[in-house]
Amino acid sequence: MSRKEKKVKEKKVKEKKTKKEVYVPVEGILGDAADYHIYHMTFGDRMAAAVIGFVVAGLMIQVFFAVPLLSVAAGVVMAVLAQNIYRDYRKKKRQKDLLIQFKDLLESLSSSYSAGENTQAAFRDARSDMASIYGEQADIVKETELISNGIANNITVEKLLENFSSRSGLDDVESFANVFEVANRQGSNLKQVIADSREIINDKIEIEMEIGTMLTGNKNELNVMILMPFVIVLSLNSMGTMTINSNTPVNVLVKIVCLGVFAAAYLMGKKITDIRL
Repeated sequence: MSRKEKKVKEKKVKEKKTKKEVYVPVEGILGDAADYHIYHMTFGDRMAAAVIGFVVAGLMIQVFFAVPLLSVAAGVVMAVLAQNIYRDYRKKKRQKDLLIQFKDLLESLSSSYSAGENTQAAFRDARSDMASIYGEQADIVKETELISNGIANNITVEKLLENFSSRSGLDDVESFANVFEVANRQGSNLKQVIADSREIINDKIEIEMEIGTMLTGNKNELNVMILMPFVIVLSLNSMGTMTINSNTPVNVLVKIVCLGVFAAAYLMGKKITDIRL
C-alpha cells in the first residue's frame, strides 16, 4: 500500500469515527413494543416544554436587559430548544418508573414460583398483579403481557426477556435476563434466582433514594444560588440604579458573561449532585 493510499484510508477511518452513530430502534418480537431508549412526546409534552422554556428564558432576559422584544425572541428560541431537554427528562423518568415496576414484577414472579407454578402461569399471574397495582396502561403490564403471549406462541422466555432488556435500556433488566437464561438452561432454582435479583434491585433503589435524600439540601442550595443573581438585579432595578438599567456595550458584555457563568455553575452543580449507581 502506497503512502497516499494509506493516508486516504486513515482519513476515512477518522471520518467514520467522528460521524455520530444513528440509533436503530429495537423492535419487539411480537410486533408493537416500546423502545425505552426513545421517548415520543405527546402534544401535551411539547406544549409543557415550550411554555416552560419560553417563560424561563423570557423572564431571565427581561430581568437582565429589560428589552421586551429581545425577551420574546429569547423565549421563542428556548421554547424550541427545551423540546429535547424535556424529552430527555421524560425518557429518564419513564425508565426509572419502569425499574421500580420491574422490581414489583420480580416479587410477583417469586411468589408464583414459590407456589409451584410454571413459568407461563407465573407471568400470567404477574400480569394481573401489575395491572391491579399500576393500571392497564402501565409499561410493565404491557411488557408482561407480551412475554405471556410470546410463551403461548412457543417463543422461549429467554428470547422474550432478552428482547425486553434490549429495549428497556436498564442494566438491571439485562442482568436479570442473562441470569435467568443461564439458570433456566441449567435447571437451577428459578425461585431463588428471581428472589436474589429482586433483593439486589431493591437494595439499589433504596441506596439511590437515601443518596437523593442526603443531597436534597445541596440541590435546594443550588437552586437558591442560581436564583439569587436575578433577585439582586430585580432589587437594584427597583432602586433605579442607572449602571444596572443601562444597556451600554460594557454592561451588555458583563451581563452576558455573568449569565454564562451562572449557567456553567448550575450545570456543574447538577452534574455533581446527580449520583447514580
